[in-house]
Amino acid sequence: MNFEPSNDQMTNTDQNIIGAVLNGETNQFSILVDRYKDMIYTLAYRMLRNREEAEEAAQDTFIKTYSSLNKFKGDSKFSTWLYRVAYNCCLDRIKKNKRKYNTVSIDEFNYNSIKSLDDILNQIETQERNEAIKQCLNQLAHEDSYILTLYYYEELSLAEIAKTMSLTSNHVKVKLFRSRKRLASVLKDQIEPEIMIGYEKAFKQAIR
Repeated sequence: MNFEPSNDQMTNTDQNIIGAVLNGETNQFSILVDRYKDMIYTLAYRMLRNREEAEEAAQDTFIKTYSSLNKFKGDSKFSTWLYRVAYNCCLDRIKKNKRKYNTVSIDEFNYNSIKSLDDILNQIETQERNEAIKQCLNQLAHEDSYILTLYYYEELSLAEIAKTMSLTSNHVKVKLFRSRKRLASVLKDQIEPEIMIGYEKAFKQAIR
């Protein structure tokens, strides 16, 4: 059985498409837009909490990406670079509008709460798990929502998340730990009661 990639798969890599765009085939950029538009909108919405603003931020992201495509060096995945552009576009809008977002106290949660969070999420079906996380993300601050979206939905590594946020891996590690503790704080009130019953003791121990 042949598992070699087809010619179409090989020619449709991000890097090859970028090369084609830079060589004058500008219409090829639409392939990248179609490939990443849903995720960029999701990231923008997580941060801005407004559909119109998220759509505009997503549009700004692709416009800025197109105009600076020649600056992409290929030393990281294109998606990582694109997410960084989206992150900065959203930050600009937040600063411009001077919006304030919800914050969740994490003082009462410790490392055990993260372990309990993972145990619970592992017991939930993927669709239900994603829905539970999505509902909780809407209650968190924009940066928490962004970093957790990359962590849970895109499954990016710490190094990749660090590049999108222009931070060191260690800094991201600290931020991710705090964001996950805030998620645990919200999630414990969102999970279906029948699931929570089985983990009630774990959570009680976690917050002592």
